[in-house]
Formats: sequence, structure tokens, C-alpha cells
Amino acid sequence: MRIRGLLIAALALAALSGGVWWSNKAAKEKEGKPAADAAPKILEVAEDLFRQVEIRKGEEATVLRKADDGKWQLTMPKPLQVDQDAARSLVSSLSSMSSDRLVEEKAADLATFGLEKPTLAVLLTRKDGKTQKLLVGDETPTGGGFFAKLDGDARVFTVASYVKSNLDKTYKDFQDKRLLTFDSDKLIRVELAAKNQSMEFGKNNQNEWQLLKPKPLRADGGHVEELIRKLRDAKMDTAVSDEDAKKFAKEFAGAAVVATAKTTDAMGTQQLEVRQAKDKAKDAKDTDKTYYAKSSAVEGIHKVGSDLGDGLNKGLDDFRNKKLFDFGFSDPAKIEIRDGSKTAAYQKTADKWMSGNKQMDSPGIQALVDKLRDLSSIKFLDSGFTTAFFEATVTSGDGKRVEKVQIAKSGNSYQARRENEPAIYELDGKAVEELQKAASEVKEHQPPKDEKKKK
Repeated sequence: MRIRGLLIAALALAALSGGVWWSNKAAKEKEGKPAADAAPKILEVAEDLFRQVEIRKGEEATVLRKADDGKWQLTMPKPLQVDQDAARSLVSSLSSMSSDRLVEEKAADLATFGLEKPTLAVLLTRKDGKTQKLLVGDETPTGGGFFAKLDGDARVFTVASYVKSNLDKTYKDFQDKRLLTFDSDKLIRVELAAKNQSMEFGKNNQNEWQLLKPKPLRADGGHVEELIRKLRDAKMDTAVSDEDAKKFAKEFAGAAVVATAKTTDAMGTQQLEVRQAKDKAKDAKDTDKTYYAKSSAVEGIHKVGSDLGDGLNKGLDDFRNKKLFDFGFSDPAKIEIRDGSKTAAYQKTADKWMSGNKQMDSPGIQALVDKLRDLSSIKFLDSGFTTAFFEATVTSGDGKRVEKVQIAKSGNSYQARRENEPAIYELDGKAVEELQKAASEVKEHQPPKDEKKKK
């Protein structure tokens, strides 16, 4: 009986194993196959196989062609720079296109679906020279979709409205809308002429923006980057009518020049001229200002916003660095102070501040660091510095950056200058007094009373 029971159990196990094997085999065979009710694919082409896409709407044709460097170019109706993101979006839409449903397996009358003379045709050319042509016809009677088919394929499908929208484009949809096409990462020089001043910006050895002209000066990197952002984000409106374009050109001719900017990267120099149209209304406000721009990178005159016009209408002092110290939020490694005849030096060792062999009170040092970091000019001067009564030297950046600032007083006015720099900064008297106070209040570290008792 026992043997018989074991035999039955073995047979049951074998049957179960066979069932599992068969189930797994069937599942594997289904892998990679679409579901029975899945919408049929109309197009499926790997994106890297695309070489050219032609969109034809009636007699109007837009042709995008991929160059050897992988970037898309507009070749028809005329050569233009391309918005690469827009081109990639089109390719993505074409590479894998599903239908909503199959309408007819073998359509006899294409005119019924608006496919005999389609309003939209997209011709795809692959790298190997093979072509496929997608035709899009009338909207479906129920709305929300359109009839479509591949040229040479008898089947007629419906596709969602958004599928047609993704393909129903003209060259203006793919045109690079930037007025300046420089590469921000490779920008080496920026020039700006505004407010009767000419300025030039370049980068120093620390990759920081500095003023090169009218003379070498420290620049506020944040303000220079903001200028670059405004130039980079300046865009044209491709939906402007031909009539408005002519109007813009006429108004630009009689408008006052606000600023001229030049950018230079590895590909060369581009220029943007911005002008402000005359306000015709007597009660016109600043928000009503109208600006136009002309670029060397693209054709035409373009209306631009106040963000660009006002952003370029800046003078030299708007871009100068008002901070006396550049160490920013990096931690100084050494601070040396001279206030009159009193001197002090503090060196950071690990997480402790030392003066000689004495540990100093960290909150007091931090207060001094904060006042040095915040010390800023309220005005730039050409002369007036007398004899320094206060001096601060800050070492930071692993010892690579040493900044020395001297402060003098003339009457009720305070002036400062940085070592080896010609610029003179006027300071707020209260800020100087607070700095002196912070320097005088740095004390030796006092351990807690319970710590003293343990000793």
C-alpha cells in the first residue's frame, strides 16, 4: 500500500510539473507579441535610421534632413537653423505610430476617407534610401480622429487627433527661434554697449567673469550670467504675419538704440541690436515700452519683451562687483586683522580657530567672517583714498586665494580698496563700525564650568 501511495504521488507531481512547464512555454511564446486587441501599428522605425523627413501640405513642403553630425537641418523651403528638440519630437512621433483601429483591410475608394488627395503627407527617408509615405485624410465622422494609411498599403486606419497635430507642421514650427544661437558653455566673450558706455566681459583663471573694458575690474558674476541668460532666451515670434513684419521693420528704423550686445563662442561672434520705439501715447507707462531687435544670426526685425530691453539697458556700475571680498560662502582658512595699532591673526586647524596656541571662540570668529563677507560698496569712486586705519586679510580656497582690503576715512566718508586693484569703494559707515566691533569681540574659547571641574 505504501509503495502504491508513493507511485500515485510521483505521478501527480509529474503532471503538475508538466502543467507548469507548458504554462511557462506558452507565456514565453506570447512574449514580444502584441495583445489580440492591440491597435495595429502603422509605422515602426528606429529613430537612428531616420535620414530625412518631408512634410507636404498641398503645394507647401517642409524638409528636414539629418546632417553627418547628427543634427537636423531645414533645407526647404529655405535653409534655416533648426530647433533640435522640435525635430526630435517629430521623429519620435513617426518612429512608433499606432492606429486607433483598422477601418478597412482593402479600401477600394480612398476618396471616401479623403486619402485620394490627402491634406497632409509625410515622406520618411531612411539611411539606406528606402522611403515610406504616410497619408492623413479627413476627420472621422464622430470626430476626435483622422483617417490615415501608408502609401502602397491597402489598409485604412484611424489615428487620434493628437497624432495629426504632431505631424501637421510647417518650417516655422522647426525653426530655431533664438535670436542669438551661441553655445553658453563655450562662450568666451560678451560685449555690451549701453548708456553711452562700452563694456567687455571675459573669464579669469578661476573661470569667473570679469570686466576687461573700459578697464580691468571685478565683475558681479551673477549679473553677468543674468545678462547672458537674457541674450540666450531672446526669441522671435514665428507666428507674426508678413504685414506685421513690415510694420516692425518700419518702426525699428525710426526707433532709438537702447543697446548693442555681442557674444563670441567657438563658432564666432554674433550681434543683437535692441531699439525702443517712440511712445505715441502721452500717458504711456514704463510697462508700455515697445522694443525691437535685429540679430546677425537670423533675418528680419523682431518685437521683443521689456525683459530683454530693460535687461540690456545697463551701465558699467550695474555689472561691477560691490563685494569687497570674493571668498563668498567658502570657509576662510586664515584671517588677519589690523585696527589702528592692534593686530590679530586667526588660523583654522581642523574645526577649531586658533590664535597662536590659544583656541578662539567659534561664534565670535563666525560673526567676524559674516561681517567681512557682507562688506559691500555703496558707491564707486575714482579717487579719495587716504591713509588706512583698518586692514583685513582673508586666505581661502585651500590657500590659493588671498584677499587684502584696506579701509580709510575722510571726514564722514569711508573708502576701501583691494590690494593690487585701482578701484576705490565707498562704504557705509555703520557697516565699518559693525566690522570693527566684530573684530574687537573675538575672544579666547572658555570651556564650560563642568569641564573645568573635571580638570
